[in-house]
Amino acid sequence: MPDRDSHDHETELRFEDAYQELSRIINQLEAGDLPLDESMALFERGRRLIALCEGQLNAAELRVSQLLSDADGNLRLENLSE
Repeated sequence: MPDRDSHDHETELRFEDAYQELSRIINQLEAGDLPLDESMALFERGRRLIALCEGQLNAAELRVSQLLSDADGNLRLENLSE
């Protein structure tokens, strides 16, 4: 069973940190020189990081949509490069 403290720590990770850790995990798994139990633990950690990143991206997308919505809830395009 996952440790409650490690789960709480995961939810506090910034997207960039989680993505960077996920990238390291992928590199380690692709190298293929880890014992099976370590590979499985890294795979499970990677799955949790993917879920965390997806959740943060979805929340960011929702927030941007809310910020760009007019009073009727219709999205309006804005030039963000200005």
